[in-house]
Amino acid sequence: MWNQFFLLEEYTGPDTQYVGKLHTDQDKGDGNLKYILTGDGAGSLFIIDENTGDIHAAKKLDREEKSLYVLRAKAIDRKTGRQVEPESEFIIKIHDINDNEPKFTKDMYTASIPEMSGVGIIKTALPDMSRENREQYQVVIQAKDMGGQMGGLSGTTTVNITLTDVNDNPPRFPQSTYQFSSPESAPPGTPLGRIKANDPDLGENAEIEYSISNGDGSDMFDIITDKDTQEGIITVKKQLDFENKMLYTLRVEATNTHLDPRFLQLGPFKDTALVKISVEDIDEPPVFNRPSYLIEVDEDAKEGSIIGQVVAQDPDVTKNTIKYSVDRHTDLDRIFNIYSGNGSLFISKPLDREETPWHNITVIATEINNPKQSSQIPVFIRILDINDHAPEFAKYYETFVCENAKSGQLIQTVSAVDKDEPPRGHKFFFELVPEFAVDPNFSIADNKDNTAGIMTRRNGYSRSKTSTYLLPVIIFDNDYPIQSSTGTLTIRVCACDSRGNMQSCNAEALLLPAGLSTGALVAIFLCIIILLVLVVLFAALKRQKKKEPLIISKDDVRDNIVTYNDEGGGEEDTQAFDIGTLRNPEAREESKIRRDVIPETIFQIRRTTPLWENIDVQDFIHRRLKENDSDPAAPPYDSLATYAYEGNDSIANSLSSLESLTTDGNQDYDYLSDWGPRFKKLADMYGGEDSD
Repeated sequence: MWNQFFLLEEYTGPDTQYVGKLHTDQDKGDGNLKYILTGDGAGSLFIIDENTGDIHAAKKLDREEKSLYVLRAKAIDRKTGRQVEPESEFIIKIHDINDNEPKFTKDMYTASIPEMSGVGIIKTALPDMSRENREQYQVVIQAKDMGGQMGGLSGTTTVNITLTDVNDNPPRFPQSTYQFSSPESAPPGTPLGRIKANDPDLGENAEIEYSISNGDGSDMFDIITDKDTQEGIITVKKQLDFENKMLYTLRVEATNTHLDPRFLQLGPFKDTALVKISVEDIDEPPVFNRPSYLIEVDEDAKEGSIIGQVVAQDPDVTKNTIKYSVDRHTDLDRIFNIYSGNGSLFISKPLDREETPWHNITVIATEINNPKQSSQIPVFIRILDINDHAPEFAKYYETFVCENAKSGQLIQTVSAVDKDEPPRGHKFFFELVPEFAVDPNFSIADNKDNTAGIMTRRNGYSRSKTSTYLLPVIIFDNDYPIQSSTGTLTIRVCACDSRGNMQSCNAEALLLPAGLSTGALVAIFLCIIILLVLVVLFAALKRQKKKEPLIISKDDVRDNIVTYNDEGGGEEDTQAFDIGTLRNPEAREESKIRRDVIPETIFQIRRTTPLWENIDVQDFIHRRLKENDSDPAAPPYDSLATYAYEGNDSIANSLSSLESLTTDGNQDYDYLSDWGPRFKKLADMYGGEDSD
């Protein structure tokens, strides 16, 4: 039974550790057999004596690294190399010794436990441990093997224990009374100071809400909580007034917002403190007893008359003296003035409601001891109407009466206007002046609606005797004092038809638009006549304007223009020039064929646009020339023949016979026969052998 061996770990002896011996019954001791070891660690950790089969451990072994080794052994004949037995397997087990102390998985442990907690695995040794007294604890824990017996090994670790916070402390003010001051001019929302209640708890357990529980200034001040610093900020809620109240007392309360029901028995989680606020007096500007003033004054008030008074006072305790003045930017004409001592307003210049019915001025009140302290107030002055304007005709009336008018006929309705504005409205009365009260020609009838009708008092009027009547009319108003004026109505006598429509009148102005005088109309007619004369002169000058010559200079690069006046086709030409075209501008060239080109080359006959207007002959000729000049494909029948650059370099050579040599008498003109019957006579003249 040699298939299992045992070996101690961590052997530290001077020699190699003996493991065991392999032996076979075939070994006679003569050295013919050889032992061979294979498997885990063979040759390195374990070596075998091949002659004796003894196995030794060459190195120190560690069971914690490897506790079991599997090896195989065989014995062979040295001479033949044949195994004398089948290969066998055996195991080497490493025995454990106590060579390792206990070790914790972490070098340091961290744990937390709420303060005031009960018993746990790691439990508190003292009852009601408070985080506020001590927050961090460090515990060293030791572990021993072998049940703590002698010879055992041990290991240690550290545990850091933190006590977490609970809301077990109420807020407390460090002092019972706080004092602040504020100027009376501080606007609402101005912060005056900060107070803070201390709470040893942390986080949300230390959050505090501040409020004003009571006091005589709870409606004048407010307190808000600063969430970042947990402070209470006292602010002004309403405008302060030193003269009204100089000292306020508030009771401020600080309360925890997150309460823990487990610790309510420790007492109320809130605290209170007194806050005293003193109001500081500042020098304030004068204050008027009204926000604005409205003063009414008659427009006939005399200069120097007092029309009203403004009153202001210093709100400070010192009650400084005040002087008054008028802001001249609001009274540029200096119509009003004020007594600087008592604020009485008086008139410096006459008033006119019809010109300015309202005056809006500004009065300034200033402290004499401190001119920087001033205030101003608007004063609205309404000018009351006085009946100081007489009524008058609404417009200038100029009417007519027919020669055949009947008695009692209405010829004109007149109305009146008045610049005054009586409180009960206008009421006008019309009547003739006393001298004309029994006028035999016309009468006036008051319509009781601020209008009156002019009536005829007899039958028939004569232009030859009297062409114009002037009828003075008196207009009265119904206010006090009564005002009146006299207006004159111009009545012209005109000839009318049976229906009363005016036909002719000795006053031409009646036929002209109202509002224009005779002189103005004459000036208008003269301007129109002058404009017409200028237009006629301009048109005449335009017609006499000469056209630019076709050839401006004799040095023009082109040849001279050859003009053939009234040229035609010879004896057979009967349509070279039609004088009827000049006599009748509407004449149209319906089917005239050109004679200056071969008829076969004419593809389209151009027709001119008919002239339906009876225009001037010269203008007609100019239009026809313009039409033909603008159409290069169809020049006029009697046209200008312009030969540009003709001469030696021309393909057709010169068409002129001025430079022809006398030796060219034998020139061939047979091609004239191809030009058609119109050139037959010319071909006969030049085509013959014995032609001249």
